[in-house]
Formats: sequence, structure tokens, C-alpha cells
Amino acid sequence: MNRFLIILYFISCLSIANAQDTLVKEDPPKITTIKYTEKNIQVDSGTVEAKHFEKDFKTKYTDKEFVYEYKAPEKNWWDNFKNWLARQIFNLFNFSSVKTSFDFISFLFRIIAVLVVVVLIYFIAKALIKKEGRWIFGKNANKGTLFYSDAEKNIHLLDFEKLIKESIETGERRIAVRYYYLWLLKVMAQHHYIEWDIEKTNSDYLYELHNPIHKEEFTYLSYLYNYIWYGEFEIDDATFRKTENRFKKALKTFGNG
Repeated sequence: MNRFLIILYFISCLSIANAQDTLVKEDPPKITTIKYTEKNIQVDSGTVEAKHFEKDFKTKYTDKEFVYEYKAPEKNWWDNFKNWLARQIFNLFNFSSVKTSFDFISFLFRIIAVLVVVVLIYFIAKALIKKEGRWIFGKNANKGTLFYSDAEKNIHLLDFEKLIKESIETGERRIAVRYYYLWLLKVMAQHHYIEWDIEKTNSDYLYELHNPIHKEEFTYLSYLYNYIWYGEFEIDDATFRKTENRFKKALKTFGNG
């Protein structure tokens, strides 16, 4: 048995040796080479145009998109004030950090800014509404003898016929037209066509009228008044007489009921 194993071992060693000799004796594969000549070289015959940078080309790249180095913005007095205030609040209310107190300050300032804007809008709207309510007295009402506070108190007591006569004698036709309009409102209120209120507008009074003829007449007279009084230009004698006759006719119409 041992002899048989020794013989097998001897045969396997011979097989390995023959295989190694075969690998060593085999020739390496040949590599075919390709020979190129000058005919195979392609020459680029195209023209090359030289490019040059434009003068001051760097000025095109000065925007912040081309700045690659971040620089912290310089702090102004407002930033310094907010930082100071944030530190004070941090020390006073024991915030977790200065940044937290700074965020609180920024939020507080936003709230204050919104409140300021709201208050401004409120006062502007109130002024406009108040001005609209005083539409009768115009921009240069102080040029006449009747002021806003006096008219509000005395419109039912004033002698408009006398005031109109004095205005015509002094050449103040615009003021005379204004008195005619106030006189018309007085008559309309006395005969219960409207309810007089200094805050009302011509549209409010027009809405209170029910008769279409009255509406048409009042609309036209309101147009004449606005055109002459708010236009702030002097009217000639013919235009004034025509306007005066129209107001006198309306006073009779509303006065007779």
C-alpha cells in the first residue's frame, strides 16, 4: 500500500514539472505594429483668430455675485444700539444668551414698526374722512368771512342774502356762490328734504332726496359749486349771473315744498 502511494506521488511530481516546462517554453504573443507616414497626418488648415480682452473688462465683474471673499458688513449706529440694548435686556431678564435677547429685540422692533404704520394709516384716513366731511368749505375757506366752526354752529342763523350781497359788492363772486350753496342746504334742511350734518358729503345729501327732479337739480348745483369753489379761479359776470339764477330757482323749488 505504501509503495502504491509513493508511486502516485512520484507520478504527480513529474506532471507538475512537465507543465512548468511547457509554460516556460511557450513563446509570447506577437504584437502587430502599425506604421504611419506623413501622408497619414492630417494638417489643420483653418485660420486661428486671436482673441483679446477688452479694455477695462474687469469693471464688468464688480457685482457682488463675483465677490468670493465674504466681508462682514460694517455696523452702523443702529446696529450698535441694538447690540447694546440686547446686552442690557440679557442682564436684566436673564435670557439664555445674548443672541436670544437680540432676537427678542428684533422682534419687538418689528412689532413697534407695524404699530407705527397702523397708527399713521389711521390718522391719514381720519384726516381724509374729516376733509371729505368738510367738502363745503374748500381749501381757501379762510379767505371768506365764514369759518368752519362758525358755519357749523350758525348755518341756520346766518343771513345768507345779506352775506351774498356783501360778497358781490366786494367782487368776491366765488364766496357768493359758496354762500348760495350753504343757503340751499339750509332751505333743504328746513323743509326736511335732508338732515344737515357737517360731516356729510354731497353724495350723502343726494341719497336722502327721493324726488328725481330734486336729485337732478341738486346734482347739477353741486357740480357748479365744486367747479367754481374748488377750481379756485375767478368767474366772469355772465357765468356768475347764470349760476346765481340757477341757485335762486332751486331755492324757490325747495322752499315751496
